[in-house]
Amino acid sequence: MPPATASTPSDVTAYPLLATDEHELFRESVRGFARSRLANGYLERAESDEFQLEVSKMLGAQGLLGLLVSPEHGGQGADEIAVGIACEELGWADFNACYLAFSAAVCGRLLDEHCAVGAEWLPRVMDGTEFVALGLTEPGTGSDAAALTTRAERVEGGWRLYGEKSSITGAAHATGAITFARTGGPGARGVTAFLVPLDESVVRQTFRDPGFRPLGRGALSFDGTFVPDDHIVGEENRGFHLVMQEFDFTRALIGLMAIGAAQRALDMTIAYTTERHAFGNPIAHYQGVSFKVAEHDTMLEAARALSYRALALRSAGRPHTKEAAMVKWWVPRLAFDAIQDCIVLHGHVAWSDELPLQQLLRDVSGMQIGDGTPQIQKLVIARHLFGREILDGSSS
Repeated sequence: MPPATASTPSDVTAYPLLATDEHELFRESVRGFARSRLANGYLERAESDEFQLEVSKMLGAQGLLGLLVSPEHGGQGADEIAVGIACEELGWADFNACYLAFSAAVCGRLLDEHCAVGAEWLPRVMDGTEFVALGLTEPGTGSDAAALTTRAERVEGGWRLYGEKSSITGAAHATGAITFARTGGPGARGVTAFLVPLDESVVRQTFRDPGFRPLGRGALSFDGTFVPDDHIVGEENRGFHLVMQEFDFTRALIGLMAIGAAQRALDMTIAYTTERHAFGNPIAHYQGVSFKVAEHDTMLEAARALSYRALALRSAGRPHTKEAAMVKWWVPRLAFDAIQDCIVLHGHVAWSDELPLQQLLRDVSGMQIGDGTPQIQKLVIARHLFGREILDGSSS
């Protein structure tokens, strides 16, 4: 069972860089499950466009799809550190399975705490039989999420949605989507979140991507889709504020997902270069190999500390926007570079898809874009360092 701190005051000094014994026991449990049940089938599953329902159910049976859901609604009531641990360990074993736990943590908490009908959906989300997507991004808006144009018009008993969401992970397979639509004026203050059942009134389009194939990415089009009043998530016209708070959480988790994948590549490379001989020695004997591995291990350790630091600050209720943005711009790129170097250190054997290294590279590459590009993250950091008035305004 994960450490439960939902009702216990958090102290950021307790685990800014060092996990508690309870967290470490949880890590051992998730690692044992992930490596014994998921790791060997990762490559085969990653090359399929089919949603991995059985994997989703396995995660549900392990309690990994309800980590942040309150015990009142059947969840684990864990803290953010536990979710980060799960993402790192699952990311090592199966990057796509990891996203299911990542998404369930975010959407599960929103349904648990902010949606009147959330309790009806949560059992199916937590047992892995249904998947709820997050519908924010639109064509043409990208990083300017507050400029969304999907609108919701009030009608008797609820709302009707009009517009399109694009680049939605799991769009082809989700049974519902927490969808953000304009219900008020322009800008961030006029946006409301709705739990939208993805029935026949919603048109889906699927994109073909090099990674994340079992989950898929696509578009959702709404042309008068009806949503009852009790399906609002949070408060009317406050949906953008709700999702921005979650971004500080998800950006730290994305870093740990990428770290898990890069660590697997590095572990494979250590084993391979120890066994592979050239010029009478294991190739790890040569500094051109061993120093490169040492460099990446150092960087991953630093990235891991920063990622958990962001989660520890969140658990303590302290500001962590800057730290989360640092994780998001830096760590996916760091992980990508580490995996790429691991491919080179394996030589031509890693150019083949018989090893999972190429797939790890493809899956991690998308993490540099989703939840905000590096450019946006650096702007967030710079605003914290210099102030918005310097970067966003003009001096007279």
